[in-house]
Amino acid sequence: MSFLDIAKSRYTTKKYDPNGKIADETIEQLKEIIRLSPSSINSQPWKFTFISDAETKNKLSKVSYHNEEKVKDASHVIVFSVIENVEDFEKWNLSLLPERSGSYYNRMVKPKGEAEIKSWLSCQVYLSLGFFLSACANMGIDSTPMEGIQIGEYDRILKQDGYKTLFAVAIGYRDKDDVNQPSVTPKFRLDMDNVIRTI
Repeated sequence: MSFLDIAKSRYTTKKYDPNGKIADETIEQLKEIIRLSPSSINSQPWKFTFISDAETKNKLSKVSYHNEEKVKDASHVIVFSVIENVEDFEKWNLSLLPERSGSYYNRMVKPKGEAEIKSWLSCQVYLSLGFFLSACANMGIDSTPMEGIQIGEYDRILKQDGYKTLFAVAIGYRDKDDVNQPSVTPKFRLDMDNVIRTI
């Protein structure tokens, strides 16, 4: 299947088959794929927590608003987190990068102040989201990106240390009765003329 065909068939899953477990070897592949995600200057200011434990998923589901059933029924939930302290990023991540990367950061990012730096760091984690969703679709795995979660409660439940939850992704296999799948509810996107500009 071409990537265009995958893009046409991929959708945000609303209902998962609670018995649809993803094989361990597939999860290991996904871990390696997400580790290889791109980021500006190769900054990698992230941590990805893979959760399959039913008790933990149940706790998270209760602080996931309208995503409660997805969190409980999906095979895995992956929590995407960003490094919380700018000084920690500069001490650990930046020190591992080539001099030109540190130079770029010190000239172009750091002078903007802490709030802008943290925004820039969070943007890198969002880059990994697109990479991850595409990988799942390519591997025949259904997915649901979720910002509708209580991030402070996620941090508490997962005992986050030095990282802050940004969003989560439920992955697994769709329930046959999921009404959001394209065969039931056709995918809607704006016309190409509305979103593509050619110069």
